[in-house]
Amino acid sequence: MIKINETKKAIKLIAVKDNSKNKLIKDKPGQITLISEDKTVYLVLKKDEETFTEQISAGIKSVISNFDFDIDIEIDSFETICKGTKKETIIKTIFETISFETHKGLSIAKTEKEVNYNLVFTGDFKNLISELKIICEQINYARDLQDTPPNIGTSEYYAEKLVNDAKGIKGLKVTVLGRKEATKLNMGLFLGVNAGSAHEPRIVVMEYCGDSSKPKTGLVGKGICFDSGGYNLKPSNYMEGMKFDMSGAAVVLSATMALAKANSKANIVAIGMFTDNKIGQNATLPDSVIESMSGKKVLIYDTDAEGRLVLADGISYLVKEKNVDQIIDASTLTGTVLFALGHNATGAFSHSDELIKELSKASEKSGERFWRLPIFKEHLKQVKKDAAPLADLTNACKVRYEDCSYAAAFLNEFAENKPFLHLDIAGTADKENKGQGVLVKTLFEMLK
Repeated sequence: MIKINETKKAIKLIAVKDNSKNKLIKDKPGQITLISEDKTVYLVLKKDEETFTEQISAGIKSVISNFDFDIDIEIDSFETICKGTKKETIIKTIFETISFETHKGLSIAKTEKEVNYNLVFTGDFKNLISELKIICEQINYARDLQDTPPNIGTSEYYAEKLVNDAKGIKGLKVTVLGRKEATKLNMGLFLGVNAGSAHEPRIVVMEYCGDSSKPKTGLVGKGICFDSGGYNLKPSNYMEGMKFDMSGAAVVLSATMALAKANSKANIVAIGMFTDNKIGQNATLPDSVIESMSGKKVLIYDTDAEGRLVLADGISYLVKEKNVDQIIDASTLTGTVLFALGHNATGAFSHSDELIKELSKASEKSGERFWRLPIFKEHLKQVKKDAAPLADLTNACKVRYEDCSYAAAFLNEFAENKPFLHLDIAGTADKENKGQGVLVKTLFEMLK
C-alpha cells in the first residue's frame, strides 16, 4: 500500500550517485543494496544510457520483488541527484511503479503480507497525488478487464460490469446498446462480426462533459472478447492471447472513468464495441458484402480482419448520433504493427498533424511511447480497388504487406472528414500474458 508522509518506518530507501560512502553498495545504475547496519536500502542513480526515470523504476521494482518489509522512500534524496528531472516526475514514476507492480489483479494466489511504501518528501503535491491515485486505479481496472478469462469475459459480462462499476461516478452517464438498437442503427458490420456468436452484442456508451466549451472527443475501443478468426480460422498458436482483443475498449472506457473521477475539464463520448468473433451456423462468410452504418458497402475478404469492422460502425455512431468533433480509436488491430514496432511503441496513424502533436505532448507526460506510421493515398486506393466492383471498400487487401496502414485508411473513411487518430496497440496492450492498461495515462493527459 502506498502511504504519503506518514510516520517513518524502520527501513528507508535513499538515492546515491556512487558507492563512495560505502564500498558494499553496488555501483551500477538502477541497482539496489540493503545495508542492514544502516537500516537503509541504497539505489544508485547516475548518468547512463538509461534515463533517471528508467533507473528509478528498475530500482523500485527490485525493492518490491526482493523485500517484504515496510519502507520509507525518501524522495528528496532522488531530487538532489536527478538533475534536470522534476520532483513531480520522480514522485509520479515511483507511485506508478509501486501501483503497477503490487497490483494482485485476478490472481488466485494467497494474499501475502501487505507491505507499506511510505513516500516521504517536502513540498505540496496534494493535487498530483490525488490524480495519481485515480489514474493508477483505472490502469489496474483496465488490466483486470483485460486479464478476465474469455469464458467469463463475454460481451454481456463486460457490459454489466462496466455499468455497475461506473455507478456513483459523478457526471458519468452510461448507456448499453444491444442487438435491437444496433439493428435499428443499421450497424451491419458490427452485427456481421457477432453473427457466429452465442453471446449478444453489446455497445457500452460512456458520456462525460466537464466543460461544454471543449471539443467533443469520441473515443472508440475494439472490444472483441475472443477472436478465433471466424471462418478464416486462426492457426492454434495465433489463438494464444486472443482474450486481449478487447483491450481497446477496456482502456478507452477506463480512461473516461478516470477523467470523470478527476472532475476533468473534458468533453467525452466513449464507446466499447463488445462481441466475440467465432464460427457458428450464422457466421459471416468470406466474400460476403455487408452494408455499414455509414451506408458504405464492405467486401469481407477476411473474417479475421474483424476489428476494423466493429470500429467502423462505432466511428459512424459517434459521428452521426453523438456529433463528435474529433475521434480517437484504440485497438489491438494488426500483426503488421507488431512486426514494425514490436512491443516498444504503439502505432499512431492520422492525417491530422494537430492530433499527432497533442498525442506527442501527452506522451511526454505519460511516458508511453508512440510512433507515427503512414496513411498514404495509395493505401486507400488499394482498399477501394480490392473491393470493386461489388463494394466500396474491403476489410482486407490482397497485398501481403502494410496491413496496419490499409486498416487505418479503411477506418479513416468512416470519420466523415473529422480529425481522426487511430492507435494500434497490438504490440503494447499485453506483455507476458498480462494486460498492461496501456493508453489510460496518455488519453487522460491528452484530454484532461
